[in-house]
Amino acid sequence: MASIRELKKDINFVLGDFIEAVYKWEANTKNKESEEGNALIDKAIGAFDDLMQKVHAKGVENNKAHFKSIREDLESKATGLIEELNKLSK
Repeated sequence: MASIRELKKDINFVLGDFIEAVYKWEANTKNKESEEGNALIDKAIGAFDDLMQKVHAKGVENNKAHFKSIREDLESKATGLIEELNKLSK
């Protein structure tokens, strides 16, 4: 099983890269500080907060299953955010 530290890094890197992609989209489309971009960034920050809260949850009965579900949640949230950004890019 991967360490909790690695899971935290993955959460940070995935959502951080997404936020960077939003900034690049804004720069390429000349929509600096657009409402759509800010909304996506707010969603990414909310996802980060939610996932980190789950990582730090106390009293979890099955650690392996708990952290596996967090990884799956990260993947689904990141995929959803990327799909929203792709819709803006069209």
